[in-house]
Amino acid sequence: MKNVTDSFLSWGYWPSAGSFGFNTDILSTNLINLSVVLGVLIFFGKGVCASCLLSDLLDNRKQRILNTIRNSEELRGGAIEQLKKVRARLQKVQLEADQFRVNGYSEIEKEKLNLINSSYKTLEQLENYKNETIQFEQQRVINQVRQRVFQQALRGALGTLNSCLNSELHLRTISANINMLGSIKEKEKK
Repeated sequence: MKNVTDSFLSWGYWPSAGSFGFNTDILSTNLINLSVVLGVLIFFGKGVCASCLLSDLLDNRKQRILNTIRNSEELRGGAIEQLKKVRARLQKVQLEADQFRVNGYSEIEKEKLNLINSSYKTLEQLENYKNETIQFEQQRVINQVRQRVFQQALRGALGTLNSCLNSELHLRTISANINMLGSIKEKEKK
């Protein structure tokens, strides 16, 4: 050990080297070689340090995550807006459907009442036609019965007259009837 400490203390002990070179033997390297190697490593290796690379990677990853979160928030906001629009449209359509349903029911009720009223009117008209037809048939039958009764009465009267009257009385009655019919016809002409 004494040799090693002596070599550091005395600068004049070292022989001058003819050329510059690196000593790869770690035990026999001196301070100058070590300082040169450290200087070169620090100068050229500044940007390659592990903590710098790791922080760059983490920053990049952080930015990507933040961008993804921002995009997700924007998409979420757009989805919320679309959901609001769809809900508003749904509410509007439901109101319109309710209105159509109410209007439809009222229209159905109106049509139902109109149909019932129309049916009552038709039934009433049919009842009136039936009554008129019955009255007409009754009047026709009454007239037929009157005509038959009149014809039978006339036949009976003629039979009675023929049996009771003589020919002179018969001729007078016929002339009086003819005169009466002639005067009726003259009144009708006037």
